[in-house]
Formats: sequence, C-alpha cells, structure tokens
Amino acid sequence: MFKRLRELEKQVRALTEEVTRLRLENLALREENLRLKARVAELEARLGQNSRNTSKPPSSDPPSLPLPPPKTGSGRKPGGQPGHQGHQRELVPETDVDKIIPVKPAQCRDCGAALRGEDPTPRRHQVAELPQIKPRITEYRLHALCCGRCNAVTTAGLPPGVPPGAFGPRVVAMVSLLTSFYRLGRRSAAEAMRDLFGLRMSLGSVTACERIASAVLAEPVAQAQAYVKEQDVKQADETSWYEGSARKTVWLWVAFTEQVTVFLIRASRGTDVAKDLLGQAWGVLVTDRWCAYTWWPLKWRQLCWAHLKRHFQAFVDAGGNAGRIGGALLVEEKLLFEWWHRVRDGTLARSTLRAYTVALRRRVKALLRRGSVCGHSKTEATCRELLKLEPAMWTFVRLAGVSPTNNASERAIRRGVIWRKLCFGTHSEAGSRFAERMLTVTATLRQQGRGVVDYVTSSIEASLRGEPPQSLLPMTAAKVA
Repeated sequence: MFKRLRELEKQVRALTEEVTRLRLENLALREENLRLKARVAELEARLGQNSRNTSKPPSSDPPSLPLPPPKTGSGRKPGGQPGHQGHQRELVPETDVDKIIPVKPAQCRDCGAALRGEDPTPRRHQVAELPQIKPRITEYRLHALCCGRCNAVTTAGLPPGVPPGAFGPRVVAMVSLLTSFYRLGRRSAAEAMRDLFGLRMSLGSVTACERIASAVLAEPVAQAQAYVKEQDVKQADETSWYEGSARKTVWLWVAFTEQVTVFLIRASRGTDVAKDLLGQAWGVLVTDRWCAYTWWPLKWRQLCWAHLKRHFQAFVDAGGNAGRIGGALLVEEKLLFEWWHRVRDGTLARSTLRAYTVALRRRVKALLRRGSVCGHSKTEATCRELLKLEPAMWTFVRLAGVSPTNNASERAIRRGVIWRKLCFGTHSEAGSRFAERMLTVTATLRQQGRGVVDYVTSSIEASLRGEPPQSLLPMTAAKVA
C-alpha cells in the first residue's frame, strides 16, 4: 500500500510540473498573441494611411483608395459669377508698341464701292513676338606695355563693373533661375541656354553661375531672415530634403509672412533649427503639431485645422468609439469653417464668430476628452495631446489676421518639394545654401510682384561695382532699414 501511495505522489508531482509548464507556455503564447495583434493593428493602420487622414501627399495614395464622394452642386452655372471681376489680357500702351500697321478695307462688303477715309477709333489687335536672340559678345583686349624707363611690364586690368568670368550678370541670373526656380537640371539648363539664346555653356560654367548668384544673394537673404523674425504673424513648415552624393536626409524649413518668405536647409528637424528660423517667440505662429514648435507660447500659437481635420478622419477610419468621436469632430469642424468662410468673405462679423465659437469649443473639448478614453490607443494619444494644445486651436477666432491653417507655408514649400523630386536635392552644403537662397528670393519677389530676373541681374551688377545688392524687403521696411 505504501508503494502505491509513493507512485501516486510521484504521478501528482509530475502532473503538477506539467501543469506549471503548460501554464507558463500558455502565458507566453498569450503574450505573443497580444504582441502580434498589436503588430497587425499597427500594420493595418499604416496600410490605411492616406492623404485624407495623414499629412501624406495625394500622389502617394494607392489606386485602390476610393474616390471621395462628389461634392453637392451649388446650383450655379460654371464660370465667373455675377459681380466677379473679369480677367483678360490688356492691350499694351501705344507708347510701348514697336510698330503700328493700319489695315483698311479696300471696298464695301455689300456693293463693292471703293472706300476712303479714316476710322477715328479702329479696333486694336496686338500680336507679341520674340525676336531671335543672339548673345552680345564684348571683347576686352588687355594690353601689356613695357616701361621705357625701368623696363617693367604692366598689364591692364578689367574696367570697373566687368565680370572676371566669361558670362555677364544677366546670363548668370538666367542660369541660376533655370536650375532653381524653373527646376531644370544643370545639363538641361545648359541645353536651354544654347537653344533659346545661342549660348554654349559647360556644366562647370553652370555650377560657377550658381556659386556667383549664391554669394551675391547671401546678404539680402540674411536681411529677409531677420525681417521674418520680427513679424506679428508667421507660418512655418518643414519637409525632407536630400544632400550629398549619398542622398543623406536633411530638412527644408520655410517661414511665411505676408510679404516675405524665407527657407533654410539644415541637418536637423529639431527645436534649435526652429528657433534659428523664427527667432524669439514674437507674434502668432501657425503650424502643425510637430514637437519642434512646442517652445512657442500656446497663447500666441495657432494649430493648423487642415491637419486637425486629417486627425479626425483618422479617428473615423479607426472605427468603434474612436470612429463615432471622429465623425462628431468632423461635423464641428465643418460648421466652424462655414462660419470662418463667411468672416473671410465679409458676411459675418468677427465678434459674431467669437460668440458662435463659445459653445462649439466646449463641444470639441468634450469630444476630445471622450476620445482620450475611447479604447483605441492611437486615438487616445492624439486626443490627450490635443487637449494639452487646445488653447492653440482657437487663436484665429480671437485675433484678426491669423489664418486657421498653415496652407500658405505648405504652398510655399511645395516648390521645394517638386525641386527635390525632380533634381534629387543638392550635392553639397554649398548647393543647399544656393537652394535656400534662390527659394527665398523667388518666393519673396513673387509675393511682392517684382521681377525675378531683373532683381538677380541688378544684384550681380551692383556686386561688380562694389555696391550692396538691392533689398528683398518691402519698400517701407527697406527704407526704415
């Protein structure tokens, strides 16, 4: 009997060890299952990312993404609406016309009788044509003369204002704009100069023109950077850029103001670059939620509602409680922008917008609180962060001149994005300086309605004379400076 008991005790111990092992194995499998579920959810969320719920561009959307629902028609006919100011090509003044050719009918269209006389108000039809452009070549013959007294040989130097290289200021300006503003590669720029102007250039000459323009524009661009830091309202954004033969990822930054826009290319996407771009916290800053801007006071910061709308759409795509909260937030966002568009069009007073927004703000805040405990981890994290930044969602309601989105800075940086896609960034740090300076110059001059080619040409000419280049600042600011 004792032998039987010992056998049973041995079996119990073995079974106990087996149960313990199976429990540990089961626990490990359950933990692994949870990790795999989280990984699958993360991958599914990545697959579900598109331009409607993230900051990805529409060009990255897969073909499988269904088209957005068609917008409901307004009932108006297409084209210009009553009261819309028409746009048409204006006639050039007669003083600027190179040649006037009177054209008179010879005979009556009905009876064929000969016609004579003058029409005091003939219909004016102008045709613009480009003449065949041929480079104007100036040759300077630098004589070397021997002194009859000491036999020293003296060689003449170039006259003041003559460039030491083979190309004049307008050629340098044109080449620099072709490789930057018009986003041509260096080889294509050389071909364009040959085809359009009959001027043959090597790739090395194209690079030399870029270096000259970059050096000349350094001072006015630095003035523009200082000007932007002092403005009351500015927008900022950043995107990736490539630098060097290895295509190292760096960052293209932009700061947009009403009349001046500046760019920086730096290795970091951090706070130090944001402070270098924007200066001390002065005025209102409109941005997305990127952490590099958290040092700016919430009271003087405006979050971009276009980005917020994409976050709310991401809540909807998550489904469940998060989806219902996201749908409710999109309803509030649509109502807010209906009011904002009326304020922008002048059909709603800003004071009325402030009054309307009081209740809407309470509802949005309540929805964000619900979203912070909705059970979907990513939605909860986004809602908790938005609750911390919630005062910065409504600055545009409080202050005139502040936009609810940073679309202006995104449009400005778009030209840099296209440059990066077509030309694969820049090959060196010097190339990055050229890129940021040319982007700054072209964007700012376009804002002010000033000619880009004439500005770069006159700046290079001033440099050859030993004078400072023309300022990029608006006329009033330039006079004060």
